[in-house]
Amino acid sequence: MRIGLIGTGRIGAFHAGVLSRHRDVGALVVADTDAQRAREVAARIDATAAPSVDEVFKWGVDAVVIASATAAHADLIGRAARAGLPAFCEKPIALDLPGTLEALREVDGAGTELQLGFMRRFDAGYAKARELVRSGRLGRLHTVRAVTADPAPPPAAYLPLSGGLYRDCLVHDFDILRWITGREVVEVYATGSDAGHAMFREAGDVDTAAAVLTLDDGTLASATATRCNGAGYDVRMELCGEDDTVAVGLDDRTPITSTEPQGPPPADKPWPGFLERFAPAYEAELDAFVRVATGELDNPCDGREALEALRVAEACELSRRERRPVRLEEVPGL
Repeated sequence: MRIGLIGTGRIGAFHAGVLSRHRDVGALVVADTDAQRAREVAARIDATAAPSVDEVFKWGVDAVVIASATAAHADLIGRAARAGLPAFCEKPIALDLPGTLEALREVDGAGTELQLGFMRRFDAGYAKARELVRSGRLGRLHTVRAVTADPAPPPAAYLPLSGGLYRDCLVHDFDILRWITGREVVEVYATGSDAGHAMFREAGDVDTAAAVLTLDDGTLASATATRCNGAGYDVRMELCGEDDTVAVGLDDRTPITSTEPQGPPPADKPWPGFLERFAPAYEAELDAFVRVATGELDNPCDGREALEALRVAEACELSRRERRPVRLEEVPGL
């Protein structure tokens, strides 16, 4: 099949390399608003660089992978839907809830497939946790603890475009919480701190955040995130049941130092970032998309799934601003 990839920044270039090696991708066309960058990526992987993003939709591609700047996602999703093309898109669908809902209506109206890039669903550790929870191995699940910690803040220019810490980072935790447990979040209480670098306050964002989430079966979950975890990239989840407790992301690269005399040694090579930590998961999600596009696989993470994670993030932002618990029913959906 012939795939068009839009956006050749860090994640786009990674996706281009994965797709160029895929056994079922016969041709890859890449494009970017920075045409020179697209040409450089294409040259490295023996792909074809389109002169503009518009050309991708004119070159007879069978599917589209969207890894552009976030502000362009909704428009490109709509263009793919109107062209009758299945699309894979990095999260988020749009910078706000109205834009997200409009893009999803276009996809629904066209009857096309839209898969969202929630790569943790394809990580072996999270998949095993889901299996154990769903099988009843842990007994009644009562507590979930999720952590997302970046080793260093992003550039200041990125923050106003990111959607904020809940929508940009913790949305992954909200999605994987729903996916593993099979339950819905019904209420959130969230707070955040902007006590770090001034650029967070200037962007109206926070550098550290925490949320308490109540699921529809009474399970309690906490989710924390920070942009300032100098020890290394740290993404974990603990799932505690009446019969057992399991942890995702706990290995010899987890950037934690034990203070116990008999504790394990500090991580020798902590994960430097998300691409390194989740490289196999990124490859697996694109393989799934190729199979979705060819009709071999049901969509493992469609737009409505992404919407539900975003609604939790929106509820957390509202809770942080208004300093109160927020019911999910206060956030509109489709």
